[in-house]
Amino acid sequence: MSDMDMDDGSGVVKKFMFLNRKAPHGTVYALEGLEVVLITAAFDQDVSLVFTDDGVYQLMKGMDTKGIEVKDFSKTYRALEGYDIEKLYVDSTSLKARGLTEEDLIVDVTVLSDDEMKNLMAEQDVVISF
Repeated sequence: MSDMDMDDGSGVVKKFMFLNRKAPHGTVYALEGLEVVLITAAFDQDVSLVFTDDGVYQLMKGMDTKGIEVKDFSKTYRALEGYDIEKLYVDSTSLKARGLTEEDLIVDVTVLSDDEMKNLMAEQDVVISF
């Protein structure tokens, strides 16, 4: 089995961190990333979601996608707790650079400094960027 296998039969839980770096629309990255997160959680792995760069826009309140004729999947983030995905982090620098605050987001997150983010990443077994 490869290092990317989620369950090697030993029942060992791995720490997966998913970095969401892209805006929610215009590419498939955000939606595909969310699907991978849900699949990983279904295998009872320790899942963390990080929103950085334009990925912070994925969590914005009041998103209106009618004009671009795509489905607004941002409400799915509110359902993550039902999948035992409760570790949501936002990069403070990315949030500030885009003029956003925690109050602008649709879910509760932990805002991390650059150093805190580096430390969290170092604790992970697998880091995947979307």
